[in-house]
Amino acid sequence: MRKPVIAGNWKMNKTKLESIKLVTELKNLLPRTVAADIIVAPPFTALTYVFEAISGSSIALAAQNCHWEDSGAYTGEVSPPMLKDLGCRYVILGHSERRQYFGETDSSVNKKLKAVLRSELIPIICVGESLEERKKRETFSIVEGQIKRGLASLTSTEFNEIIIAYEPIWAIGTGETATPAQAQEVHQLIRKVLGELFGGRNAAEIRIQYGGSVKADNVAELMAQEDIDGALVGGASLEARSFAEIIRFKSGD
Repeated sequence: MRKPVIAGNWKMNKTKLESIKLVTELKNLLPRTVAADIIVAPPFTALTYVFEAISGSSIALAAQNCHWEDSGAYTGEVSPPMLKDLGCRYVILGHSERRQYFGETDSSVNKKLKAVLRSELIPIICVGESLEERKKRETFSIVEGQIKRGLASLTSTEFNEIIIAYEPIWAIGTGETATPAQAQEVHQLIRKVLGELFGGRNAAEIRIQYGGSVKADNVAELMAQEDIDGALVGGASLEARSFAEIIRFKSGD
């Protein structure tokens, strides 16, 4: 049985005080233990403060990105060992906004993935197609290519440490959401491709999140699908009560 994983990606939002307030409210809305892994990914500037605020709770800390080197002359970048030092357990890699605005490629995702694993952190690897690609019926080929290139030369042992997030670009921040059937279709494809690469048993155990305008009123149908194991939540994670409603649904609280 795959344990659900619900992550809130705050993107470039929340000051130090706003971040502390948000996670404090969230912590108070949740029981001490839940039946899902709960993650928040604040901006780099708030990581230390959020880590302190969630101490002793069931909430884990993630970073939204990292560099592929442990150190060096890379002005403005942050490395996996630095993130681990701040209390991070997870790192989001290859988010569509990183790909769209900052030139992220499958190759750079692959390098970052290996760096994150070296630091014994858990990568959340994002894949997904644009609206134009979906209209051209290229969804399967785009997603399959991102998986194969992004996970290139990964060992089976390393593979067991990752999380995949399917986030159709056309459904991020638009209010549009893939129907449960559309999301399940791609999640099923992802698991099939992973099985071809790393074996059916390994693929059956990997958790695949859905990300794309997930809210409290649509999460139930999405999470009921066979191959959807959680959610990568954007806007709805910026308000404690709405994020808690999403978490409580899946955890059964």
